[in-house]
Amino acid sequence: MTTHSVALQRPRRGKMIAGVCAALANRFGMSVGTVRLLFVLFGLFGAGEIAYLVLWVIVPKAPR
Repeated sequence: MTTHSVALQRPRRGKMIAGVCAALANRFGMSVGTVRLLFVLFGLFGAGEIAYLVLWVIVPKAPR
């Protein structure tokens, strides 16, 4: 069985703020809405804002 890994890159289209949720959704095969909801919940009950900012800095943009 072969697994195909998608690179973690922030897309240039289909993003709302920085594309962090879209990048995570593409990488793990989830819907973008689900990832956004999880970040909102994580922000309410944890450190979602900090995690988002860190990922914004660390995850590169997709090439043009």
